Amino acid sequence: MAAVLRFLARRLLLTIPVLLGVATLVFALIHLVPGDPAQAMLGEGAAPNDVAELRARLGLDRPLLEQYGRFMQGLAQGDLGASFRTGQPVLAMIIERVPATAELALAAMAAAIVIAIPLGVAAAVWRGSFVDWSAMTLALAGIALPNFWLGPVLAIVFAVELGWLPVSGRGGLESLVLPAISLGAALAAILARMTRASLLDELQELYVRAARARGASRARAVVLHALGNSLIPVVTIAGLQFGAVLTGAVITETIFAWPGIGRLLIQSISFRDYPMVQGCILLIAVTYVGVNLMTDILYGVLDPRIRYE
Repeated sequence: MAAVLRFLARRLLLTIPVLLGVATLVFALIHLVPGDPAQAMLGEGAAPNDVAELRARLGLDRPLLEQYGRFMQGLAQGDLGASFRTGQPVLAMIIERVPATAELALAAMAAAIVIAIPLGVAAAVWRGSFVDWSAMTLALAGIALPNFWLGPVLAIVFAVELGWLPVSGRGGLESLVLPAISLGAALAAILARMTRASLLDELQELYVRAARARGASRARAVVLHALGNSLIPVVTIAGLQFGAVLTGAVITETIFAWPGIGRLLIQSISFRDYPMVQGCILLIAVTYVGVNLMTDILYGVLDPRIRYE
């Protein structure tokens, strides 16, 4: 227990400079992007005096270092500022969108795991057969097809042509199917290939051969002995790819009009809403770091041989 607590404390301390670096980088990049938020809010035909007045009210007329200092001071106090577009607190607006994004991300991860693990296991057990070839071809297709193409195709086929599922919006479970598959397809392909490679390695280990020699069936040796250990690198990849799922959610939420953080981020970028863009990206960064930490902890659950020291 003491080793685990020391590990957690060390990891938490290491996340502080990472998050500070992300906050600084986001602030710098968003202010270097061409475009004036005041001009975007008032329109191209706005009078220069009105634009200057709005810039002063938003604090955009102050030196960049002063704006950065105020941003970091508010961040230390848990205040992300107010949206330029709506005037509402950024944190409140983000919290309102978190459940939708969390629902979509978890559904995409679940869909990826449900698809990937059976495909990878089947490909490893029947290595070199038609099953193996078909599973890996499907995995390769999942990697090759980007979600900004797959999403519209799924919507056209299953929503517009067949009418089986809703084309957009957040409703019941049926509205979650197409966005989850679109977002989780690439991850499923990666996890399937990783499961196959890892399980093939485990099947060559002596403890699996010993289990077979003691009379265990092939299915029992795979499921009870080899599969658990083979999932350790799969868990690693799944945790590391969760950040990619959140990034892909930006596109998927836009395609399916899903009311989450990704769609809010795209809308905020188009309006040059600096505080909202900074808040959304910081949330994604914090989530990514948190998931990596949970992945490290899960190592010890799956394999007691791993020690945090």
